[in-house]
Amino acid sequence: MAETSNTPHVLKSQANWDALYFYQKSDVIYQLAFAFCDRFIHLYKDRTRDQVIQAARSCKQNIVEGLADGVASTEMQLKLLNVARASLKELREDFEDYIKSRHLQFFVSGEPRYADTLNYCRYHNRLSDYEPFFAQWTDEQMCNYAITLCHFIDRMMMSFLKKLEQEFITEGGIKERMHRARTGYRQQQDERLKQLEAELPRLKQALAEAQAEAAKWKAAFENLKQRALKMYYGKEEEIKRLKEQLGEEKL
Repeated sequence: MAETSNTPHVLKSQANWDALYFYQKSDVIYQLAFAFCDRFIHLYKDRTRDQVIQAARSCKQNIVEGLADGVASTEMQLKLLNVARASLKELREDFEDYIKSRHLQFFVSGEPRYADTLNYCRYHNRLSDYEPFFAQWTDEQMCNYAITLCHFIDRMMMSFLKKLEQEFITEGGIKERMHRARTGYRQQQDERLKQLEAELPRLKQALAEAQAEAAKWKAAFENLKQRALKMYYGKEEEIKRLKEQLGEEKL
């Protein structure tokens, strides 16, 4: 039986994560963290380097994995996106620790550089918007941009998680969707079976009437056929007799 538009679905639509602003910004924060470590954290003398890069990577990759797993499992999607948030908070803490340990300055509200950083991070999402500055910004600037991006990503992800939470409350997880889909399919089968069973007596009656009508037409055809044959053979006999008479007259 063909699937109807009312049939519940088990799998959800695949989210296009590249179109989500928090994923775009997570890509920026990963590349920024990598460039920052290359410029300002020693390759061998400071273990923070690996932690910063891995935290940034974990944030981005868990967003991708979580959104991909969301096709089947809302629960797994929620878990992985929250792992991404946890990695993001770890990354933000590392940048804040860098500022504190080097006695640098946090950009604070009321300063022009704070407003500039905030506005730039709010309206720019793609790596191409930030990458040209990676070689120009000081470590203080890169840390403050990274911290600001972390705040934006976290807020955006929380909004997205709230939406997923509401979907999970109203629609349930994979087991509930599977149950609804299977139950819905069985209900459609049962309804179709009842419909066919209800139509069967009417169809049998229509078949009987058609057979009776066919029998009547068959009898009429046989009668017409016999009359036509009788006329044909009668005419044939008459033609033969006339030919014989004409032959005798010629003699």
